[in-house]
Amino acid sequence: MEADVPLGAFLSGGIDSSTVVALMQAQSTRSVNTFTIGFHEGGYNEADHAKAVAAHLGTSHTELYIEPAQALDVIPKLPALYSEPFADSSQIPTFLVSQLARQHVTVALSGDGGDELFGGYNRYILGASLWRNIEKLPAPLRKAVAVVLLSQPVSRWNRVFQPLQSMLPGGLAQANVGEKLHKAAGSLAAADVAALYESLVSHWADPSSLVIGGDTSGRTRVGGGYDVAEQMMAMDTFSYLPDDILCKVDRAAMGVSLETRVPMLDHRVVEFAWQLPSNMKIRDGVGKWALREVLYRYVPRELMERPKMGFAVPLGSWLSGALRDWVESLIDPVLMRQQGYIRPEPVRAIWSEHLAGKRNHQDKLWNVLMFQAWLAEHY
Repeated sequence: MEADVPLGAFLSGGIDSSTVVALMQAQSTRSVNTFTIGFHEGGYNEADHAKAVAAHLGTSHTELYIEPAQALDVIPKLPALYSEPFADSSQIPTFLVSQLARQHVTVALSGDGGDELFGGYNRYILGASLWRNIEKLPAPLRKAVAVVLLSQPVSRWNRVFQPLQSMLPGGLAQANVGEKLHKAAGSLAAADVAALYESLVSHWADPSSLVIGGDTSGRTRVGGGYDVAEQMMAMDTFSYLPDDILCKVDRAAMGVSLETRVPMLDHRVVEFAWQLPSNMKIRDGVGKWALREVLYRYVPRELMERPKMGFAVPLGSWLSGALRDWVESLIDPVLMRQQGYIRPEPVRAIWSEHLAGKRNHQDKLWNVLMFQAWLAEHY
C-alpha cells in the first residue's frame, strides 16, 4: 500500500479480492478506493456482491455497469494490447475495470493468486474426486460413462440440476453444471494426474485435430509427495497463473497506465501457503478454508457464501449476435486454408453448433478468434 500516488483495489466481491480489501481497510485511516464492473446480464454480474462487501467494509466504492456496445468496443484493441495471441475472455472486463480504476487511481491491488495458493478453483475438488473414481474404473466403463454425460446438451444438464442448487449451501452450489459435466466426460480417459489436469484446463482436447502440427509435449508435471489437489495447484502456479492470469491483468492495466500489485504473491505468503496442510485449504468440499476464516473476521459469512462465478462476460450470445460478422470474417474456410495454421473444418463444425444453440462453444471459438485477430493485425 506504500505509494506516492492515489491507490485502490479491484473488488469483485469474491473471497480473494474481498480479503485483500478487508486487510487494506483494516490498516487504512481513510476509505480505500475500490472498483467493480457490472453487467446487466444477471448470470454474469457480481457487482451487487461487491457493492455489499464494500458497504460493509466502508470503502469508497465505484461501480460501472457496462453496456454490450462498450464491451464490444474493446475487442478490436486486444491484439495490439496483448501483442500475442491471448485468449481468456475475461480480458475484456479486466481491461474495463482497469480503465475505470485509472480514472481515479494510479495503482490498484488485486486478489490474484488466492485460488492457486489456497485451493480455490473448482477443478481441485472435482479433479481429486474424479481421480479417486477413475482409478477404480476399467477403461471401457469410463468411456461408457463419458458417452452418457455427452449424450445430453449442456443446457439440459443445467435444467436438471437447477432445482438442486437452491437446496445446497452456498459453498457447495455450482454454476454451469452442464459445462462441468461435459468437461468431466473428457477427463475419464486420463492416465495420470497431469493428463487429468490437462483435460480439465484445455478447451480443445486434441490440439492436432485443430492446429496443423499441434501437440502437447512439454506439459508441466509435479513430483511425488503431494495429493491430487496440491499437484493441480502447483501446475496452475507454474503455468496458468503466470501465463494467463498475471499476463491478462498486467497487460490490460498497463494498456491504460495503471500499475497493479498482487499481495497474495508476496514470497512470504506463497511460502506460508505451501506449508499449510491440504485440509486447511480444501475442507468439506469447499476451497480456500484458511483464507475464508481470515475474511470472516471482517465480513459476515452470509455475504460470501455463494457459487464461484469467475470474471466472465456473456461472450456466447455476443458471438452469435453482434459479433457474428466479425467471427465469420476471421474463420472463413478459404482464408484459414491459405494461412495454413488452423484446420477450418473443426472450427466451422463447432461454429454451426454454437449458432444452432446446441452448445455454447464460446471458449473454443475465442481461442481461435484471438489467434486469427492477432494474425490479421500483425501479418
